[in-house]
Amino acid sequence: MTKKLLLKDVARLAGVSEMTASRALRGAPDVSAKTKAKIEEIARSHGYVPNRIAGSLSSQSVNLVAVVVPSLNSFVFPEVLSGISAVLKESPLKPVVGISGYDLEEEESVIREMLSWRPSGLIVAGLEHTEATRRMLQQADCPVVEVMDVDGDPVRHCVGISHLQAGRDMAAQILERGYRRIGFIGTKMPQDFRARKRFDGFTDGLAAQGVTLADLEHYSGESAIQTGRELTEQMLERSPDLDCLYYSSDVMSVGGLMHCLAAGLSVPDDIALAGFNNLQILQGLPQQLATTDACRREIGERAAGIILQSRQAGGTEGLILDQLGPAISLGETL
Repeated sequence: MTKKLLLKDVARLAGVSEMTASRALRGAPDVSAKTKAKIEEIARSHGYVPNRIAGSLSSQSVNLVAVVVPSLNSFVFPEVLSGISAVLKESPLKPVVGISGYDLEEEESVIREMLSWRPSGLIVAGLEHTEATRRMLQQADCPVVEVMDVDGDPVRHCVGISHLQAGRDMAAQILERGYRRIGFIGTKMPQDFRARKRFDGFTDGLAAQGVTLADLEHYSGESAIQTGRELTEQMLERSPDLDCLYYSSDVMSVGGLMHCLAAGLSVPDDIALAGFNNLQILQGLPQQLATTDACRREIGERAAGIILQSRQAGGTEGLILDQLGPAISLGETL
């Protein structure tokens, strides 16, 4: 465990008094811009986060659990939040949400601000962070849980699935059913690290059987049904002999199904479709789309459980790596 940096350590490294360091980090106007910039850079480079709580409460924390996710535009992260809220409901703790926008610099800013209020826990989506963020997470006074992903190097506790394996598993299912002319449509590439890992696992799974992608679309924007519909139309126009399409998300695969139905294509006879996440929007469609259940609500529940467990143990418990097993549903489109 990295030795916790205190305000006096920041002051010593900057060559100023502890009072000056404190005032600089609080934005006091009587500290010169040069000194302020020097102290802020030392704090940032060492992962130190100033305490926003008033002096009389400085040894305490607030009854909030900070939750940092990339987006609330999709259906994915609200279900994680539902799991967190359900477990915390019977405790004094309440979740408060920050949005990173799939931007690691913004994530760093959001986490620094949230930690400055000394929350009782921090839950953050993903394992990829700036070095400054990793140092903040290592130094945090509260339990930290990274969620959604286990393919990487967790800073503290971790709950998620292997997206690499999820991609490999879907490739195996598609190949087992005889499909060989396969296309992939993904969004938020490369900012969405988990989608990228699924893509890598998927192509690795195909390559192991001597198959390469026949067509590929990495769309930089957000997932949307309309986008899925448009990209599917474009891909099938340029590659009409495709027999299967795999999407980075269910939202996109729903759009793909809408295009196929409008174009008079038979699914899966003319083209097979598969997505990822097992979102609720799949319920009630004309056909049940193939997908992978990413255990989103359960991940939220288990992460919140770790926060509560750590609170009860006084932070003395060992680090937890909790890997869940996602399940593939073939539906009616594979």
